[in-house]
Amino acid sequence: MTITGKRLQDAARSTARKLPGVSNGRPFTEKLDVYKVAGKVFLIVTDDPDEQIITVKAEPDRARSLQQEHDCVAPGRYLDKRHWISVGPGQDITTGMVKDLVGYSYDLVLESVPRKRRPREAGQ
Repeated sequence: MTITGKRLQDAARSTARKLPGVSNGRPFTEKLDVYKVAGKVFLIVTDDPDEQIITVKAEPDRARSLQQEHDCVAPGRYLDKRHWISVGPGQDITTGMVKDLVGYSYDLVLESVPRKRRPREAGQ
């Protein structure tokens, strides 16, 4: 089942808000809803009706694999294109996949945060 842009973005936002220690705001522009943990970005939701995408962190091998498997997964917008992917609505993109990508991005970002700065609920 194909996910719409709004459902894709709603699933990403909902997942991010449930994770420990998450903050969000619009530090760059009104069209970019940015989610952070311990001050580090792990999700960007592009609020543009013509481009309803999310951008998440991914390991380079996984990012390449996802881009090869899905037409609507591309190198990340706005950030290092090796370590970030942008995902748009499309065939084979499910709510479950979006939730997994957001959670995985959060975990990758937390790995680079010193333990003393990590949210308590995040395995401390």
